[in-house]
Amino acid sequence: GVEPENAAQLMEYILKNAPLLRVRGLMTIPPYREDPEEVRPYFRRLRELRDKLQEEFGMELPELSMGMSHDYPVAIEEGATIVRVGSAIFGERE
Repeated sequence: GVEPENAAQLMEYILKNAPLLRVRGLMTIPPYREDPEEVRPYFRRLRELRDKLQEEFGMELPELSMGMSHDYPVAIEEGATIVRVGSAIFGERE
């Protein structure tokens, strides 16, 4: 992974040096907070970064992987297309 401020540089590197690699989207895992609303800014920033990269590089990045069992409704509201909800389905790890 990379910090948001380095994402464009990584995208440029991939496009120039790995022509067979197809970037489909971005992913984030925010810090855990009891109140899922507190992680909304992380999800929003990733969506905004995706929008900026799409515009800058003239390509579609349709996937936003963000949100886990605890905060996935907020992630979906902010544009998530992939959520990771294992513990909501299978229960907590032992």
